[in-house]
Amino acid sequence: MTPGSRPQYRVLVEKDVPMQTRDGVTLRADVYRPAAPGRFPVLLSRLPYNKNLRPRPGDIDYFVERGYGVIMQDTRGRFSSDGDEYYALIWEMPDGYDAVEWAASLPWADGNVGTMGQSYLGATQYLLAPSRPPHLKAMFPVSAAADFHQCWVYHTGGAFEFGWQIPYAILMARDSLERQDLTAQLLATLERDLIPAPTPFAQPLSDQAYRRLPLMAWGDLLRPVARYLTDYLRHPEDGPYWWAINVERQHANINTPMYHVTSWYDIFLRGGLAHFCGLRQHAMSAAARTQQKILIGPWAHRFPYTSPTSQGTGDINFSPNARIELHETQLRWFDYYLKGINTGILEEAPVKIFVMGENVWRNEQEWPLTRTHYIPYYLHSQGQANSLRGDGRLDPVVPGEEPPDRYVYDPNEPVPTCGGNTLIIPMGVQDQRQVETRQDVLVYTSVPLTTPLEVTGPLVVTLFAASSAPDTDFTAKLVDVRPDGYAQNLADGIIRARYRTSRMLPTLLTPNQVYELTIDLWATSHVFLPGHSLRLEIASSNFPRFDRNLNTGEDQATGIRWQTAEQTIFHDQRYPSHILLPVIPR
Repeated sequence: MTPGSRPQYRVLVEKDVPMQTRDGVTLRADVYRPAAPGRFPVLLSRLPYNKNLRPRPGDIDYFVERGYGVIMQDTRGRFSSDGDEYYALIWEMPDGYDAVEWAASLPWADGNVGTMGQSYLGATQYLLAPSRPPHLKAMFPVSAAADFHQCWVYHTGGAFEFGWQIPYAILMARDSLERQDLTAQLLATLERDLIPAPTPFAQPLSDQAYRRLPLMAWGDLLRPVARYLTDYLRHPEDGPYWWAINVERQHANINTPMYHVTSWYDIFLRGGLAHFCGLRQHAMSAAARTQQKILIGPWAHRFPYTSPTSQGTGDINFSPNARIELHETQLRWFDYYLKGINTGILEEAPVKIFVMGENVWRNEQEWPLTRTHYIPYYLHSQGQANSLRGDGRLDPVVPGEEPPDRYVYDPNEPVPTCGGNTLIIPMGVQDQRQVETRQDVLVYTSVPLTTPLEVTGPLVVTLFAASSAPDTDFTAKLVDVRPDGYAQNLADGIIRARYRTSRMLPTLLTPNQVYELTIDLWATSHVFLPGHSLRLEIASSNFPRFDRNLNTGEDQATGIRWQTAEQTIFHDQRYPSHILLPVIPR
């Protein structure tokens, strides 16, 4: 590995530097640049969280000391920047284009601009990319979505990402309330539902607040400061409202080298993987297609940098191997594209993954891996797979004649969220036995393994199911059961039955008819070690991460009435329910 630029400069700070957008709105930025004569490349970050809340000094000073200007700009309608209203995401393409070209024209800038940042600061990069500003040379987006319908507001399977969307809207409302000089009583009303959390970022809601119906009551309450939330709830289906900010539909318009970073327990894991794969196939030029890289670690959202938390997430410490100094990779990326230094980073493998279980980093040439063997593991039981105490089994043997499993899903008693790819509510690894004791959770477990089994790649569950309701949800979760019984969640997903064939055209169920349902669990990389068992959970709720399906078939946002659903899961020769595992030969 070739090192990047050496530290040699002191940091000069300029506060509230104005920039005017094409429609006359003034955005303001804090500028950090080398305290020395000369011209330097620029690294731009655009954020809605207040540029004055400076991140750790290393996130900025590291680059300035090595010869970069770093610009932190408040986005439109946020903090020091002007704008009549904060409406998430929709202005980031034109404003981002204008910001790049403005940054390139600053008197100390050399005309080369890169972008960096995490979460919303990664989303601003993805949204900017299709506009192709002339001076944009490279991007480094971390933990971000590119299709904001099915990897931000709603999930791939159609459920609303309830657990973080409402608390996040409340967090964002604080600045909007002050800007619009609205009564503090509204903020007090909103914040009384929050649970104090040891983070300045956002706080989860109380259980009572999460259970409040209808969902649109939150839209009504927040409408003066978060009109976008009402629009989100009014547009549960994919369509033109979402296409305007769907960057995955614009891969052919993108020509920028990107180094994507995500993680196995990140709420935006799907976004990083889908955007990387899409650009590798469909970016505007052959050069851009080859200049995409991705790194996937074992963390949850917001923790890929060197710190005590970067060794894992939730209950798990993935060993010191999980710790990385991401700044070094960023520097080598930007040194190559913005300074013309041959750091060797383009010669490195395009895919770098952390393989959990064995806890090692590994370089790969593609995603998914071409050497993958896709092996179905089938559900089995004698009709009593309910809970850990049931008779559910999981193995590669095709089922014969077996009775189905049944359970009752009651929206008033949903299965609680227990870690996973979440945000704001507890994230990452948790012991799943606390939910596997429930009768409305079906549990299918393999015999303990005698040799290691590596599962690396996309995960899909095919479920043959019937419901007494016109609409309902089905969830699936892949788990590693250790010899001591600890049940580590690896990946999970959900399908809202009305969206089983189309995210744009919902179709209700015929009660008690058998349907083939596909549940996308996104992806993982994990080695099941000898003595460990594979486990698959099937249920109908994961709350409050996802909103509860009320089982009535009515509009989820405005519904206040619910009913129980009798769920039947089939696993026999005609209906071979299974999880398709991407097994990597050892």
